[in-house]
Amino acid sequence: MAESSNPQNLKTWLQSAGDQFRGLNPKEPGQWPLLPKLATAFAVMVVAVVVGYVLVLADEQAALEAEQNREPQLRSDYSAKLAQAVNLPELRKQKSQVEEYVTQLEKQLPGKAEIDSLMTDINQSGIGRSLQFELFRPGQVVVKDYYAELPIAVKVSGRYHDIGSFAADVSNLSRIVTLNNIVLLAPAAKDPNAPLTMEAIARTYRYLDTAEVAEQKKAAAKDAKTGAKK
Repeated sequence: MAESSNPQNLKTWLQSAGDQFRGLNPKEPGQWPLLPKLATAFAVMVVAVVVGYVLVLADEQAALEAEQNREPQLRSDYSAKLAQAVNLPELRKQKSQVEEYVTQLEKQLPGKAEIDSLMTDINQSGIGRSLQFELFRPGQVVVKDYYAELPIAVKVSGRYHDIGSFAADVSNLSRIVTLNNIVLLAPAAKDPNAPLTMEAIARTYRYLDTAEVAEQKKAAAKDAKTGAKK
């Protein structure tokens, strides 16, 4: 008898609950029965959670995913910097060696006042090998970022071994001098004692003084500004 009454009681309760949702006045929710009030409160809570997720949590989730995507790159950067930190003493030693080497090279570059004596040394190297200078003409100075280049057109005549010794003497000067565009010309006559002729461009380099470096930087800044305007 009790078992048959349970479905009847459930049916009665459901009917009673449904009756509470009938005839509700939306303008007076305070007068609603308890069940509609609870259902409305639950619906409002669900809507608030959904809206809160869309407006707040969704942005936070996107930011979190962006940071997670950065993690591999950050790990790679950390590993690279860690390797540099471990090798820092060796890197400092290498830096010191490079700076010392650069200083030695700079000492091999003559200053502006030493160019004349250097050209005299080149000339004396040829005369000391019994060569005849047919041409010794300094060209236009080409100014680079931190140094200047002076080309000298040279034409000498003499014996083959003397010309070779002259080239070796030039390369062994205390200042840097290079021989470029070398051309050896055989004598027109078939005399075995006739001299050979060598034409070449001797290039020497000098460092820029403080004023010249400042002028170069000023010109570079001006060119960059002009390029930006275009």
